[in-house]
Amino acid sequence: MLSGGFSIRKIPIAEVRLDRGELRAVERVLRSGQLRQGRVTEDFEKRFARAVGARHAVAVNSGTAALFLAYRVMLEPGGEVIVPDFTFAATASMVAAAGATPVFADVDPRTFNLDPGDVERKITSRTRALAPVHLFGHPADITRLAGIARRHKLRLIWDAAQAHGARFRGRDVGSFPDVVCYSFYPSKNMTTGEGGMLTTSDPALAREFRMLRSHGEEGRYCHVRIGFNFRMTDIAAALGRAQLAKLSSAVRRRRRNAAILTRGLRDIPGLVIPEIPPGVWPSFNLFTIVIEIEQIGMTRDHFQLALARRGVATSVHYPLPLHRQPIFIGAGSDSDYPVSTRLAAAVISLPVHPNLSEGDLSRIIRAVRSVARAT
Repeated sequence: MLSGGFSIRKIPIAEVRLDRGELRAVERVLRSGQLRQGRVTEDFEKRFARAVGARHAVAVNSGTAALFLAYRVMLEPGGEVIVPDFTFAATASMVAAAGATPVFADVDPRTFNLDPGDVERKITSRTRALAPVHLFGHPADITRLAGIARRHKLRLIWDAAQAHGARFRGRDVGSFPDVVCYSFYPSKNMTTGEGGMLTTSDPALAREFRMLRSHGEEGRYCHVRIGFNFRMTDIAAALGRAQLAKLSSAVRRRRRNAAILTRGLRDIPGLVIPEIPPGVWPSFNLFTIVIEIEQIGMTRDHFQLALARRGVATSVHYPLPLHRQPIFIGAGSDSDYPVSTRLAAAVISLPVHPNLSEGDLSRIIRAVRSVARAT
């Protein structure tokens, strides 16, 4: 609170702003009366596939549905899937929902992504797939993980829920085999409100995904699989088409904002800023730093509270590693996943979204530096 009773404007961690074009696109569908999955969804799929460099894109009603369909189609019950211990629960819980077993591996301390070395140690005769996550918009080590998958004859199911527009060695992450799963939740780089997408260049996989998302139908009222209602509406797809057209410019702004934050924060003792390996082009869904608690002199939660008092909203992804989640109790102890356990207590994400002004970025930098000095 400033003197005179005026409040400091809070800088949000994420912000969705819809322009007139997006509103008109949704309105046209509403006025048409054709609200369910139809031609608009089909066109959105074609545009998305073309944008990422895949042959097929299959729209669904959430990122979780995308993961579930990928696991359901590509796995057999009883198989094991190696997933990172440090990620959102759906990456692993949908493995279990599809009848397989998630096996956790630790993550790289610099990139927060699946550690290929620990993946190798976790492979058994029951391992059937790897499910790496491009966490916070930073591509995982696709070359090493794909090499492991080839040597062990494993499928690859990439979780790109936060990585719209990210690239690895010049290729969009959505173009890599076997299948890539996206979320369009409002906090992502593009949104349909709720929604998801699977991309693949395998026509057989695409056919199965399309069939299972709509009650296992091969034709009208002809059900050849046990399927589901995971369809996207044309309302959501209309918003998705408009958002997709803005994605490249939005990612450029996210990267610009991340570069400004990096320059402003790189020399603060006790703070570790995102590291970008060669050949990696992050899309910065989040700008996540690590608080080195002993050096900085306060916990991550106290650091977060101090920033909130200065009008800077932050978020924590994820305060519990997966092996500590109640649904996965028995999957291991903290000593089995030392990096994941440490990150869960030490990471904090700063605003990096494309609506930030230069003044906002300066305020964020000043606030972080002020809190760090106060310790």
